[in-house]
Amino acid sequence: MDKSKINGLAQAILENGSRQLNNVAKQIDQDVVKASELIIKNNGKLVICGLGKSGLIGQKIVATLCSTGTKSVFVHAAEALHGDLGIYNPGDPTLLISKSGNTEELVRLIPILREFQSPLIALVGNMDSYMAKNVDIVLNGTIESEIDPLGIVPTTSALAALAIGDALASVLMVKRGFNEQDFARYHPGGELGKQLGLTVNHLIHALDDVAIIDEDSSLGDIASAMTTKPLGAALIINNKELVGIVTEGDLRKAIASNKSLSDTMGNFINRSPISVSPALSIHDAMKLMEDRDSQISVLPVVNESKECLGLIRLHDLYQTKLV
Repeated sequence: MDKSKINGLAQAILENGSRQLNNVAKQIDQDVVKASELIIKNNGKLVICGLGKSGLIGQKIVATLCSTGTKSVFVHAAEALHGDLGIYNPGDPTLLISKSGNTEELVRLIPILREFQSPLIALVGNMDSYMAKNVDIVLNGTIESEIDPLGIVPTTSALAALAIGDALASVLMVKRGFNEQDFARYHPGGELGKQLGLTVNHLIHALDDVAIIDEDSSLGDIASAMTTKPLGAALIINNKELVGIVTEGDLRKAIASNKSLSDTMGNFINRSPISVSPALSIHDAMKLMEDRDSQISVLPVVNESKECLGLIRLHDLYQTKLV
C-alpha cells in the first residue's frame, strides 16, 4: 500500500466535510425555523421516518429531540407500511429523511400520511425529487459529494442530515425556553444531569469541618488548623460574615517570601474572595472554578443574608462525575 496516499487523507476528508457542511448551513436557516414552528404548533409527537443510513440518522435525531423537550419517535419506513402507522394520532407531524428524496418506501408513505392529517417535513439531498415537491417544508441537505475515497458511501450526506437535525433541535429548545433545569429533569442518571440537578448545597462542607482562623493568626497556627481540617483553605469569619480566606497556595507564597512560622499572613490574606450561593448548580460552580486563567480549588459558600455557610472544593465536584 502506498503510504503517500494515506498520509494526510483523514485530514483532507474532514476539511472537505467541514467546508461542505458550512455550505449546507447557508441554505437551511429559515426552513429550519419554519419546521420548528410547524412542530410546536402541533401538540402531538413528531414522527421521524427513514431507511438505511438515513434511518440511523433519524434515530439519533429522535434521541436528541426527546432529551431536549420535543416528544418524538422513530418509525422505520418499511415497517411503517406494515403496521407501525398505528403510532400516529391525527395531526402528528412527520419528518421524512432521504438523500435522494425518491426512496420508494417514503414516497409511498406520503399520500397515506396525508390521510392521517400529518404535516410533512422532508430532509433531502435532492431539491428536484418527488419528496421535495410533495411535502409542506423542505430542509435542503444537498451536498457536493460524499467524502469517502469512492465518493459513494453516505458520509457527507449523513453528516449534513445529522447536523440539520441538531440545528432543528436547538431552535426548538430556544422556542420552548428549554433550560438547564429541564435538561437535568430528563437526564437524572447522566453525568451532566447530575451536575445540573445537584446544587452547591448538596456538596458543601459546613463550617464545623472548615479551618477557622483570626486575621492575626500566625503562619504556624494557620498551617496547624488546615492540617487538622484539610480542605485546602481556612476562613476568617466575623459575626457569621466572610471576612477573608487563606488557601494552601497563599500559605506557600507567604512561606516562600521568607516569613517565619510566627509571623502573621498580612497581605497574603484574600479579603475579597469569590464566593458562591448554596443554590448554584454544581455545573455552574465547576465552570466558575475552572474557566479562568488560574483555576480555583476551593470556594466559600455565602447565602443571601451574607452568612458564610462553609466551602466547596473542586475535588468534590469532580467526584460527582465519577459516581
